[in-house]
Amino acid sequence: MSELYRLIHAEKATYPIVLLCRVLKVARSSYYAWCEGEAARRARQAADDALAHEITVVHIASRHTYGVPRIHAELRRLGRRVNRKRIARVMRERDIRGVTRRRRRSLTRPDKKATPAPDLIGRDFHAERPGIKLIGDITYLPTAEGWLYLACWLDLATRKVVGYAMADHHRAELVVDALNMAHGRGGLEPGCVVHSDRGSEYTSAQFRYRIRELGLRGSCGRTGSCFDNAAAESFWALLKEEIGTRAWPNRATARAEVFSFIETFYNRRRLRKHRTFGYLTPAETRQRQQHILAA
Repeated sequence: MSELYRLIHAEKATYPIVLLCRVLKVARSSYYAWCEGEAARRARQAADDALAHEITVVHIASRHTYGVPRIHAELRRLGRRVNRKRIARVMRERDIRGVTRRRRRSLTRPDKKATPAPDLIGRDFHAERPGIKLIGDITYLPTAEGWLYLACWLDLATRKVVGYAMADHHRAELVVDALNMAHGRGGLEPGCVVHSDRGSEYTSAQFRYRIRELGLRGSCGRTGSCFDNAAAESFWALLKEEIGTRAWPNRATARAEVFSFIETFYNRRRLRKHRTFGYLTPAETRQRQQHILAA
């Protein structure tokens, strides 16, 4: 019906409205009602176009990863008050989408001769303050030169990556290097729990010695249970989807992109839904918690 109204509106300068309505079998009252609402429709369309532009800017800044919840949270942080359902509609109409996560193949290879540490986490992936619980794991990234292995340690209070290391192997020194970074800049408390799976890297003598040397406590989940290390698994899925690249031409390029993702985007800019503070970046979550503790 709107097409008929638009035709009448376009031809009314040439033919009388009465004649156009009679020929097209349209009630004049309906046409005039449509005319009165046209200005409001144009205003709504202009507002939607402006909102779509704002959404696109935020979406590009998020490396094309944010869906409706984080787009909504980021706009609110920028002072833009807009209904979440409206954002969902505008994104759907313009085919703006966040990323979805892929399944990850495990690297865990248990050392049957080693005695693993007890599970001190018990699937409780929350911490009251930074520096008391870390969770770690290893993943691999494909390059034309072969695999690049990445080890990370996340602080469970903030989900900030406090330590990481990359190499062309996944021996024990890889996770030790990542732990050294976490200890150097993570503000770890004495007795901090460092939790991992039962991979041979984490049950090695070298890793266990370094834990004792730093005054930390080791913790291991069960073999083959991804749920015992779910926070780390979730981070790998997030990284591999949001970094975007599926394979790199060489290890140096992969290293640079992982560094940029962790340091400039994930830790400092990517919003995460915190159960207490709402949508904050890991760095902001840490600052908020430290402020509360200081107070």
